[in-house]
Amino acid sequence: MKKVKVLFVCLGNICRSPTAEGVFRHLVQQEGHSDWITTDSAGTHAYHIGEQPDRRAQQTARTRGIDLSDLRGRQAITSDFHEFDYILAMDEDNYQDLQGLCPRGLENKLNLFLDFSDDYSETQVPDPYYGGEQGFEHVFDMVESASRGLLDKIIRKYK
Repeated sequence: MKKVKVLFVCLGNICRSPTAEGVFRHLVQQEGHSDWITTDSAGTHAYHIGEQPDRRAQQTARTRGIDLSDLRGRQAITSDFHEFDYILAMDEDNYQDLQGLCPRGLENKLNLFLDFSDDYSETQVPDPYYGGEQGFEHVFDMVESASRGLLDKIIRKYK
């Protein structure tokens, strides 16, 4: 069976994309697909390379049974488009930055993450960094919904 690799991308790789990676990874493990679906996350900018996710993102995830403490920030690079099957931007700005990195012919790998959710009319996962705790809760809910839709799509396509 083909291994499917999924990359989640936000601006700094400390709030939205590590939350998405953690939630999706947890869901993949729960459903018994860890042997053929792998995850990673990155930022479009190099602000937080090597850092753990934001403490508020970690706390929100921890209260819902998901540990993000093993994740570390990194910057998205052009070769990610060769390595990953899905590259999922959290918002339009990240999407446009990723388009600039994307080699010709691999554009089909790039999507807005929230496009995989049927529960939200929004297309962008908002950055909770400058907001309060509620912003992290809202982001977690959005990410959880999109993660379920993404996993369903991957299973239908590859199983």
